[in-house]
Formats: sequence, C-alpha cells, structure tokens
Amino acid sequence: MKTYTDEQLITNYLKGNEESLEILIKRYLRPIYSFAFRFVGDSQTAEDITQEVFVKVWRNLKKPALSLSKGFDPKKGSFKTWIFHIAKNTSFDFLKKKKTIPFSEFENEEGGNKLTETLIDPAPLPDGLFERVHVGEILHTAMSRLAPKYRMVLFLRYNDHFTFREITEVLGEPLNTIKSQHRRAIIKLKGLLSDS
Repeated sequence: MKTYTDEQLITNYLKGNEESLEILIKRYLRPIYSFAFRFVGDSQTAEDITQEVFVKVWRNLKKPALSLSKGFDPKKGSFKTWIFHIAKNTSFDFLKKKKTIPFSEFENEEGGNKLTETLIDPAPLPDGLFERVHVGEILHTAMSRLAPKYRMVLFLRYNDHFTFREITEVLGEPLNTIKSQHRRAIIKLKGLLSDS
C-alpha cells in the first residue's frame, strides 16, 4: 500500500476523494489528542477538543488560506504545523472559558517522559534510585510554575519532537523569539528543579 504525504492526501481530498481525509484524521488523531490532553489534563475534555479540531480542519480545508488558522496553504507551512496551530488555539479557547490553567505533564501515553530523560541522568547511582521515584513529582511541580508559553515550547520541542521552525509556525512567533523562549524555559526549569 502506497504511503501518501499529507499534501498529497489533501490534494486528493480536494479532488473528491473522501478516503484521503479519513487517512489524515487517522494519522493525526493520537498526536492531537495527546497535545490537547497535556493542555487540559482531562481525557474527556481532550477528546472534545480533538473532535473540535477535526471539525475545524474539515470546515477550513477547502477555504482559501487567509491566515494560519483559516484554510490550509502549503506555501505557508506544512499541514502538521497548521493542524497543531488549530489544536493550540482550540485548547487555549477552552482554557479561557475555564479561566484556569491546569497542571501539565510531559508524559506520553506509554508513561515515558522525554523531558525528564533529557534533563536528568538516566543512570542514577544506586543510592539515588529511591529519590528517582520523586523526580516525576518534582518535575510536574516545577513545570506547573513555568509560564504557559514556556511550557508550550518545551512540550512541542521535547514531547512532540518539533523543530524550532515548526514551533514558530504553530505558535506564530519569530524563530529568534522561540529560541529565546526555549533557552529561558530551560534555565527557569533548571532553577526550579535545583530549588526543589
């Protein structure tokens, strides 16, 4: 079976092939759900956000691209960054309605934590094994104290494996701003972790 790029699937869908849209949805369903779940911390709400994201994609895919969140324009970026931009805006809209910002975690569905693996030595000394149980709690607490913009950059970089350029497309910020926010986020997080 041939594997199509996102752009090929979109072209086929715009020509009337409904199955192409189904393939795109299957391709991005889990990543968008995981992204939303990290924002809201609740599986039912993350499901609702995910559904809303795909409704917006379906509504806007055929529209002319007036902005990043309306209509897809391959000249302005990839489908991946466009759909994650929609997911970010939809999640922020939910948080505005809720008026609270939930704690966020870097854990993926398998229980792995990319940020912990990056910041903390994966091979602790034997006497440090007991303390390692508490690292996740410490990291969770430290992450919750970061500004949302810093958490988002770290999520996209270390959990979703986005490049800095892709992060600029998702968040709508200049490349140097994203790199600066990443640097500040790492420094702040290290400071919070050393205070713990």
